[in-house]
Amino acid sequence: MKSVFLILFSFIFITTLHAQTVPGAKGKITGKVTDATTKQPVDYATVSVFKQGAASPFNGISTDPKGNFSINNIPAGEYKITAEFLGYQKATIEHVMVKDGTVSLGEIKLTPVANELKGVTITAKVPTVENRIDKMVYNPQNDLSAQGGVAIDVLKKVPQITVDIDGNVELQGNANIRFLINGKPSSIFGASLADALASIPASQIKSIEVITSPGAKYDAAGTGGIVNIILKDSKVQGINGSVNLSAGTRRENGSFNLNARKGNFGVNAFFSGNAQINTNAPNTRNRVSTDSANNKTTLFQQGSNNFKRNGYESGINFSWDITPKDQLTAGVGFNHFGNHGNGITNQDQSEVDAAGTPISDIRSIRNSSSKFNGTSTDVSLNYKKTFAKEGQELDVLYSSSFGRNSFSSFQRQDYDSGITSSGISNNNPGKDRETDISVDYTQPVSKNFTLETGGKLVFNHINNNVITDTLFGGNTFVPNPSQTYGFTYDRKVYAYYLSASTSVFNKFLDVKAGLRDEYTTTTADFQGVNIPSYNILAPSLVFSHKFGNGGESLKLSYTRRIQRPDYGDLNPFLNISDPHNISTGNPNLKPEKGDNFELGYNKSFDKGANLNIAAFYRRNTDDIQQFTTFYSTFDVNGTTYTDVSLNQRYNIGSEERIGINIYASVPVTSKLSLRTNMIFSDRRSTNPGFANVSAFAYRLNLNAQYSFGHDLSAEFFGNYNSSQKGIQGTNPKFVFYNFAMRKMFMNKKASIGLTATNPFAKYVSQSSSTFGSNFYSTNLRLVPVQSFGISLSYKFGKLEFKKEREKERNNDQDNNGGDNGPQTDKGK
Repeated sequence: MKSVFLILFSFIFITTLHAQTVPGAKGKITGKVTDATTKQPVDYATVSVFKQGAASPFNGISTDPKGNFSINNIPAGEYKITAEFLGYQKATIEHVMVKDGTVSLGEIKLTPVANELKGVTITAKVPTVENRIDKMVYNPQNDLSAQGGVAIDVLKKVPQITVDIDGNVELQGNANIRFLINGKPSSIFGASLADALASIPASQIKSIEVITSPGAKYDAAGTGGIVNIILKDSKVQGINGSVNLSAGTRRENGSFNLNARKGNFGVNAFFSGNAQINTNAPNTRNRVSTDSANNKTTLFQQGSNNFKRNGYESGINFSWDITPKDQLTAGVGFNHFGNHGNGITNQDQSEVDAAGTPISDIRSIRNSSSKFNGTSTDVSLNYKKTFAKEGQELDVLYSSSFGRNSFSSFQRQDYDSGITSSGISNNNPGKDRETDISVDYTQPVSKNFTLETGGKLVFNHINNNVITDTLFGGNTFVPNPSQTYGFTYDRKVYAYYLSASTSVFNKFLDVKAGLRDEYTTTTADFQGVNIPSYNILAPSLVFSHKFGNGGESLKLSYTRRIQRPDYGDLNPFLNISDPHNISTGNPNLKPEKGDNFELGYNKSFDKGANLNIAAFYRRNTDDIQQFTTFYSTFDVNGTTYTDVSLNQRYNIGSEERIGINIYASVPVTSKLSLRTNMIFSDRRSTNPGFANVSAFAYRLNLNAQYSFGHDLSAEFFGNYNSSQKGIQGTNPKFVFYNFAMRKMFMNKKASIGLTATNPFAKYVSQSSSTFGSNFYSTNLRLVPVQSFGISLSYKFGKLEFKKEREKERNNDQDNNGGDNGPQTDKGK
């Protein structure tokens, strides 16, 4: 609680300090942007506010469908206003004086570059990181080192996120993250998160949203927060698209996008595929254990594993602006990914008594393999209704995800001491379906007070089968009925929320508060297991204040989150691909609950630099963690295994994490820019029956980009994740770096890029340890990450801006008695 009081005190202190130094007078700027030729409104035009003489804007907004805009909370002073949109000349209004009141700029007329553009080449540079009141947005368009990569490569650069060498993702140190694609859930993440993130090419990603303190409108799932991957699309008139190809020593991928929009109807289609070339990873494990008689057993395992991965995804999306106030969107997506691994391990299992006298020494060779395949089909239908009152809208969404996956494994142990060979073969097919239905409604009560409410239904159904064969007589695999079974799993979530946003103290402080109620029922025919239903109230609260010219802000937030055990956590299926290291689920797991506090400060400077500091405090109860228990003998339905480490997840006490995340972006010169992201955190775990653990960890990275001119640029990215102590050992550190270059040509329609990842070391060494009351184990893996690659990209098509056609369509609507508000189809 001391940490919470410290955060609250800091917020009050900083707010009070600035309140004493910032003038209280604030005004408002309004106006309307129109086409100088057709007199039609220009919707989604960008209106920017500059302090007179400054090179960078400190505030801005997009015009609404009628071309209107209103920018509030502008401190008294002198400003420059610009209005711009693709295909038009920029309009500039100098020396706009703002006092305590409303300044109306009237009609701002934009002049088209030409009456009708036959083709337009657009080069738009968006900020790499955008800080908003409820999220942080990372835009990878200018990310050179991720070219030819996949989603996991992009995530390594996103502020507040850490990624280890195996693709495990943490947000502010918490791995319980709710992943979404275009704001919707997908069963692709439930099957294998690492494989799913490795199947999405970086060239397909428009942006990644990081939401550490989700409001009441968001699902309460994920104590770490939400990561939303936004895929590319286009809402601009015309036909356009892109092709991206890459090849390298470790990975190959390609993607194709096609966008077409005519009038009020648009289509986006895409296909992408990737493959990770087979790699070999040596590994060594050494475990020393004792039994009740103080006999000591040493198990030494040394071998290597071959691994390869592949995947592809495709989809088609439709958007139809039925009227200027009614929009219908629909989409169908298909995803597939898989991996295959095999390896040979030499094993030496020796035992001595308490006096050190040898009892036995057994040598063996283990051959193993595993194969995973997963597919997912996602469908969605969304209807959005806006009303005459600004800000009032209704949003109805139906989405469903159908998944089918299979996992198979094989292992065989052959001994050199006359012991009969043993082995086991598993086939584990399954199907799952998740259906979400949500309704959201926003009602502005006044200019300063808005209500949001809505509900959601989530239905999840899974069928899973386990088919097991056991090696008999050292020669033949025969069915093992005692380890062959099937399960059915159903989970339903009923949710409702209410939230309100307003400004208080003469618009000094923006406040958003909400409450979400989620009731969960779960049924599964696991033998002897009854999973109780539970209800959770998830409150959320955000205080936000903008200082001075609006380029500086402070935010304090609180939210309660929940981590429901998923099917993989609950499934009691025993994975015996290594008989000495068995893993299984725990059907008795309870949901983990998290209370998250965050204090964020953001400062944008006139010359383009940006600083974001987020201090956070998180407390989880019924904390879900993996725990390893050692057994001298372990019985599985009549089959006895010796010297077994059983890995299983449990609700272990509580966990507190306090830390700070610092992100900075600095344009050193017109050619050189630097970005850095640093996370420092301390984790304290309270574990009844075990020793409490306190562990400090940090992550540092640096991104440097240099432009040589002539459309040639280069980039360096380096990342360091420290090791961290856990409740049963230490996780390894991780060092990663790469270099990249890109040359653009053909009017920036095409580019060629070169990348080099960890070019000076073939392997990254990963050393970890695990211990318990009667064992100690060390593990060393050499993970191959070195790679060299080349990528090609090409953009094609033209963008059209034909206001006369839009005017004709609007006239048709007027004649038919429809809403006579203008409707255009330019991209936001």
